Amino acid sequence: MTEFIEIIGGNRLAGSVRASGAKNAVLPCIIASLLTPEKCTFKNVPALEDVSVLIHLLQQFGGEVSSLSDTLSVQVETLKATEASYSLVKAMRASFWVLAPLLSRGGAARVALPGGDIIGARPVDLHLKALTLMGADITVKHGLVLASAPSGLKAAEIALPFPSVGATQQVLMAAARTLGRTILKNAAKEPEVIALANMLSKMGAKITGAGTPVIEIEGNENLSGVEIEIIGDRIEAATYLLAGLATGGKVKVEGINPDYFGIFLDILRDMDAKVSTGQDWIEVANSGKIKAVSVRTEPFPGFATDLQALIMAALGLAEGESLIEETIFEGRFAHAAELKRMGADISLSGNIARIKGVKEYSGAPVEGNDIRAAACLVIAACAAKGVTKIYEPHHIRRGYSDLTTKLRNLGGNIGFKLVDEEDFLFAGC
Repeated sequence: MTEFIEIIGGNRLAGSVRASGAKNAVLPCIIASLLTPEKCTFKNVPALEDVSVLIHLLQQFGGEVSSLSDTLSVQVETLKATEASYSLVKAMRASFWVLAPLLSRGGAARVALPGGDIIGARPVDLHLKALTLMGADITVKHGLVLASAPSGLKAAEIALPFPSVGATQQVLMAAARTLGRTILKNAAKEPEVIALANMLSKMGAKITGAGTPVIEIEGNENLSGVEIEIIGDRIEAATYLLAGLATGGKVKVEGINPDYFGIFLDILRDMDAKVSTGQDWIEVANSGKIKAVSVRTEPFPGFATDLQALIMAALGLAEGESLIEETIFEGRFAHAAELKRMGADISLSGNIARIKGVKEYSGAPVEGNDIRAAACLVIAACAAKGVTKIYEPHHIRRGYSDLTTKLRNLGGNIGFKLVDEEDFLFAGC
């Protein structure tokens, strides 16, 4: 049997939902628990497949894990292994971030090159070069990163050629237990980076400058356990806000700081959406039309690459022609072909997508090949006329907690279903 998401579109989405804990914050924070033998407790943990994969990975290293509702506790009292198995690392790119904690605490690491979403070339060169500058001896052989630092890592001054979120988080974790002052220049400024830095600071590292281009870290060999609350997921929140906009509705997302969005809220206003904000909530209403805009993906506070697919679904229904330029990842327009199956008018040229607005989408069998592509199709399907079946729905479970429940609470007609393999083959995906 093959699973899919079935959406009967055409309902105006309205109401309020609460943002789950941020996927891109909870994963590195859980990984950082490897840096201490003491217990780390996380609240507001989203129920995601990627979190489950990470838990299994930490258990391989000797971690004891317990959970109750949305609270998760992790304790790696003794680091029992320094090798991250390919079977788990291939499933999720973020699992590669265990490299720095294993090196820092265990003096060595064998970590498979990462997997997860298939989005063009996503090299980890920046991670490896930064760790090399900190004294690690690193070789890559047969898809494995072999790293050692028998004398320990050393504080260093590192300048990233690009403000990579992953490389910034890798350096933060590597430097947190390393004596001396590490200076990271051209660091990523995303809210999730700040969340990790705040956690490491509570554990005993001295970190200044998180959220700016220059971060300074004074390490502490004896990091303590910690209890933190995971920040709200800005990408999940944007998904519901854009679904409301695309369906002509009005959606409020609570449990999210508007400052986490950078330029995104201004872009929504440019699309003629009515945007209201409070200390921990955002509300977006359709004004009666969606205006075409031009957007360019950039590091925070610019327009996030994770929002690119989501906004494309809404812009496909805008008045006029929109332009999206993808500057972060190559090959991140796979969702465009699936939107075209639903009636979207999209043309691609390299890293630029031109979207001519259409009056409506029509339901169709489609397939999401990564987390945000699948969410893009969910948005389009909610606005479409007729029934849409979205195959490969495991991507949604990787990145969204209770998506179908939340959309139903907003008035959407959505659910997971099963189909025979033969019917799937003839669905046309």
